[in-house]
Amino acid sequence: MVKFNQKAKKLRKKYPRFFYKSYSYRISNNNLEMSFNFHIEPGISFSPKVIIKGINGRRINAIGEKVMNNFVFHLGMIEIPSYWKAVCSPEIIIEAGSLDVFQQNWWRNLILNGMGQFFFENKINFRNSNFLSIKAKGKSSGLLYTRKLNNKGFLAAVGGGKDSAVTLEILKKTKKNLSCFSLNPSASSLGMMKAAGCSRQISISRIIDKNLLLLNKKGYLNGHTPFSAYLAFLSVLLGVLFDRKYAVFSNEHSANEGNVEYLGRIMNHQWSKTFEFEQMFRQYSKKYLAKDMEYFSLLRPLYEIQIAKIFANYPKYFLLFISCNKAQKTNSGRYKPSGKWCGACPKCLFVYLILYPFIDRNILKGIFKQDILNKKELLPVFLELTGERGFKPFECVGTKKEILSALYLSLEKNRDLNLPFLLNYFKKNILPKYPNLKNESKKLMISWNKENNLTSIVKDDILRMLK
Repeated sequence: MVKFNQKAKKLRKKYPRFFYKSYSYRISNNNLEMSFNFHIEPGISFSPKVIIKGINGRRINAIGEKVMNNFVFHLGMIEIPSYWKAVCSPEIIIEAGSLDVFQQNWWRNLILNGMGQFFFENKINFRNSNFLSIKAKGKSSGLLYTRKLNNKGFLAAVGGGKDSAVTLEILKKTKKNLSCFSLNPSASSLGMMKAAGCSRQISISRIIDKNLLLLNKKGYLNGHTPFSAYLAFLSVLLGVLFDRKYAVFSNEHSANEGNVEYLGRIMNHQWSKTFEFEQMFRQYSKKYLAKDMEYFSLLRPLYEIQIAKIFANYPKYFLLFISCNKAQKTNSGRYKPSGKWCGACPKCLFVYLILYPFIDRNILKGIFKQDILNKKELLPVFLELTGERGFKPFECVGTKKEILSALYLSLEKNRDLNLPFLLNYFKKNILPKYPNLKNESKKLMISWNKENNLTSIVKDDILRMLK
C-alpha cells in the first residue's frame, strides 16, 4: 500500500485554489514580451515572463489582437503546471479567459498525464475523484488563426542533443528554408543551429518567477513538469509569428515507453514526447490555435539507437551536442549550469552506450572526457537501464530492448579488444538470458513505427539514411 505524502495533503488544504488571473503582451525593441499573473489563495503570487526576440511589429498587427490574445492566453495555460505543482491546489480557476468543456477536460488530462513522475516521486494520490477540477470564469477575447501559412520551410525545435542534430540534417536535405528556435538557448543549441546553417535562429527567454524558486528552497512541492508540451504551444505561436506551416520536433518512438506503474497507471517521464500527446495536441491546435499549422515529430518512426547510428555520420556535431540534464540544472537558481557531460547520470550512460557501436571508442571518450562504460560505480544505473532491477530511470532514455541491442552490437564491434567493465558485465551476466538478441537487434535496426505524422517531404530522406 502506498503511503501518501502528508505534506502534500496539508498544502492542498491550506491552498485550495490556484488562479490564472491575467496575461499581457507588448512589443518592445523588436521583442514580444509576454507576462502572466497567477495567484494562490492565500498570499502567493507569481508573474513569469516570456520574451521572443526579433519580432516584426507589422506582423503582430496583421495577425490581429484577438488572435494574439488567444496565443498568449494559451502560453499562460501551459505555464500553470510549473507553479501549481508547488501546492497542488484542488481547484484551478481560469479568470484570464474562457475554456469550453472539451478544453477543461483536455487540460485536466494533460496535467494528470504530464505530471505523472511528479505524482509518483512526491507520493501524491492523483486518482482521488476530487483531486483536481479546472473551472473557467473569464470571458473569451481570443480567436483561432484561420489563415494559410507558408509551407515552403520548416520551423525546427533545437534542444542541443543528438536528436536535434539528426532532425536538422534531414530537413536540410529537403532544400527548403530552415528556421530554428531554442528556449533559453544553451551553447550547444546555439552552436548546433549555426553548424546546421539555419536561415533564421529564433531565441526565446523564459523567465521563472523568483517566488517559485524561494518556495522550492522552503521545501514546497517540486518536480518534473511536461516541458515538451510547453514547447509545443510555443512552436505554434512561433509558426504564426514567423509564417511557417511546419513545427518540427525530434521526439522518437522510444518515448512511448513508460517508466513505472503507480496507482494503476503507467508513469512516463517523456509523456509529452509521446505519440499520444502528439495526437492530442494536433487536434487541440487545429481547433483552438492555428487551423493550418502542422505540428509533428520527424523522428517518431525511429528508436533512439537508430537515431544514434545516423548521428554517427555527422562528426561536426560531436563536440557541440550535449544531452546531460545535470549539465543544464541550476538547483533552483543556486548555481549556473555546467554545460558539460557529468558522466555519472543515467542520461550520460545511456547516450554513451547507444553511440558506442557506431563511433570509435577513442573519439567517444574524447567527447565525454572519460570512458563511461568503464565506471564500476554506474553498475546500479546500468542494471536499471537493462531491466535487471528496479525500473527505467526517469530520464529521456531508450527502451530496454534497444539498450540490450546496443550492448550486443558493441560486443560484436569489439570482439578482439579489452572490454570496459560494464560491457564485460553484460557479456557474462546478462547476454546469456537473451539467446535471440542477434536477430532481435537486426530487426530493431530496420524497424519503422507507422504511428507518425510525417509529411512525404521528409519520409524518403529518413528511409535512405537508415540503409
